[in-house]
Amino acid sequence: MNEVTIRAADGVWTVRAGGAVLVESRNALVLSETGMSDVIYFPREDIAMAFLDTSDHVSHCPKKGDASYFSIVTKSQTLKDAAWSYENPLPGTEQIKDHIAFYATDYVTIEQI
Repeated sequence: MNEVTIRAADGVWTVRAGGAVLVESRNALVLSETGMSDVIYFPREDIAMAFLDTSDHVSHCPKKGDASYFSIVTKSQTLKDAAWSYENPLPGTEQIKDHIAFYATDYVTIEQI
């Protein structure tokens, strides 16, 4: 059975892209889903939203609902669909409402500091 659990992430977490710090948060959440890697979700109030542009891309998760995507815009590049959010998460995952997660790539670093 595919289980989803959400808990507070320990310590301070950051997201960096293109040399810029997009997030520094003590209020991140860890979402664990059976068979998947843990995902860190960051509260919007801790994110430099000026670096994010809303994307047209959407996806659906049967456990979490419909995801909206964001592209990260830095001085040097645009990273298409590099972050996502569940605007209206399904019952059991309401804690991630108003939070955004990022894909860790060669251009985006997510780390606990």
